[in-house]
Amino acid sequence: MIICLIEKVEAGFGCVSVLKAEPKESHLTAVKRIFRYLKGIPNLGLWYSKDSGFDLTAYSDSDFAGCKIDRKSTTGGCHLLGGKLVSWTSKKQNSVSTSTAEAEYVAAGICCAQVLWLRNQLQDYDIQLSKIPIYCDNTSAIAIANNPVLHSKTKHIEVRYHFIRDHVMNGDIELHFVPTEYQLADLFTKPLDVTRFNMLISELGMLNPDD
Repeated sequence: MIICLIEKVEAGFGCVSVLKAEPKESHLTAVKRIFRYLKGIPNLGLWYSKDSGFDLTAYSDSDFAGCKIDRKSTTGGCHLLGGKLVSWTSKKQNSVSTSTAEAEYVAAGICCAQVLWLRNQLQDYDIQLSKIPIYCDNTSAIAIANNPVLHSKTKHIEVRYHFIRDHVMNGDIELHFVPTEYQLADLFTKPLDVTRFNMLISELGMLNPDD
């Protein structure tokens, strides 16, 4: 249950953790607010039904230059097995992106790596998957991943993120566009308003058995 609760506030933890070297009173207030929220939802968590399937899907997202200190973007990703959330990530990127498309492309590469790891785990149980869908809300990032040719605007992107192209060409994964409204990974990139926050955690399968 603790892991499930962390998933709900991971983006918030990320925002305050970057300021731990020089914390201020306002940062302590933000941390206390997070803990008050967690204290109020002790029974909220992820629930898995025994009839869930083994189809693997993923959502990849990024903000752009969200960190006001170093202007780095935050990668958000979530991975669902049988429509149920099984892993997620919310992490500041290692380098500064020069465009939204670049930030989203880097996030897609990170998401792809996790998808391939999950696929390998499933292969141990004789579950074979291909063309695993990764949903992204940036058409330019999708175009970069589907184009094996390096252009001047993408040559500076670190080589390790370009491996996603090989897996697209090999048919291991497929990138699909999803409108931002339905981008589940949005939860892991930045703080959201209450309405959207509650909508996304519901879509990710978080339930309160007392309701």
